[in-house]
Amino acid sequence: MIAAPLPAAQFWRLTLLGAVGFLAIWSLAAVSGLTSRTFLPAPWDVVARLSQLLVQPFAGFVLHEHLLSSLKRFGMGFALAVAVGVPLGLLMAWFRWLDRIVTPAFEAVRFVAPIAWVPFAALWFGTGIGGPVLIIFMGAFPPALINTYRGAQQVDRKYIEAARMLGANSWRVMTQVLLPASVPSIVAGLRISAGLGWQSLVGAELIVASSGVGYMMVKGQASVSTATVMCGMLAIGAVGLVIDVVLRRAHAAIEKKRGL
Repeated sequence: MIAAPLPAAQFWRLTLLGAVGFLAIWSLAAVSGLTSRTFLPAPWDVVARLSQLLVQPFAGFVLHEHLLSSLKRFGMGFALAVAVGVPLGLLMAWFRWLDRIVTPAFEAVRFVAPIAWVPFAALWFGTGIGGPVLIIFMGAFPPALINTYRGAQQVDRKYIEAARMLGANSWRVMTQVLLPASVPSIVAGLRISAGLGWQSLVGAELIVASSGVGYMMVKGQASVSTATVMCGMLAIGAVGLVIDVVLRRAHAAIEKKRGL
């Protein structure tokens, strides 16, 4: 049985309570003396370091420049995954022969963790932008294709038959029937793609990058600056949350427009 949603006021009170409780436990652990503040800085130490990273370059750049570098790589990899995954998903749903050709290779590749492509990315691209883009693509591509394919498969056949009776060719059926009907499923898939792509980016930057938030965290580890690493984690989480909220609202708007 699914619990009823909480009233908004109660929801935010509980959220605030959880955040305060987490910060309290963190603060107590940091000041207890059980471990050095070098390895477990207090929340106010992380805030102070964050303010420094915003104005003082670390690993070559200030924090927002590292973020822009990461977002550039993410945008390229994610856009490539969407540009390939959505059309290919529609084509596979419409052409059975293409589905049979692509599926074996796709099923073999999609279970490989994106981080496993790091050695290839390093060998092929070094620390250039191509390596992280490849890893992001490998993380974001499977959900984009799968959700597009499933959305197109679930389109009511009567709409397809009606379009064919009116003389629509395969191209028009895919673009004017399958694609519009699959949009909710596609957008839901893009939320998953964006999350996996963003996570994959950070893993890539830990190894095959010379800038970005992940690279900043590696340099923070090398200089034994736990607060810098934590600032990177906070930046990653905040940006990931913003990306998810934007796509979630786009999905909700589409569902509302469709009356679902």
